[in-house]
Amino acid sequence: MATSWTWRYETPEGAEVDDPGLPREGFPTQADAESWLGETWRELRERGVAQVVLREDGRTVYGPMSLDPAS
Repeated sequence: MATSWTWRYETPEGAEVDDPGLPREGFPTQADAESWLGETWRELRERGVAQVVLREDGRTVYGPMSLDPAS
């Protein structure tokens, strides 16, 4: 079975963001998922995502990680 890396999109309080327009696809590797996030985090913030959690086949790998720009 292929591994699927996915992002969980959250509010600042940790609730899942309920926006059907957010991408829900999985990625074949952790590097692919992280590269995608690096390219799209600004758009996610505009859609109300405050933080993300990286998951592998339903297991939390790390997070929550804020999408606030570094100060």
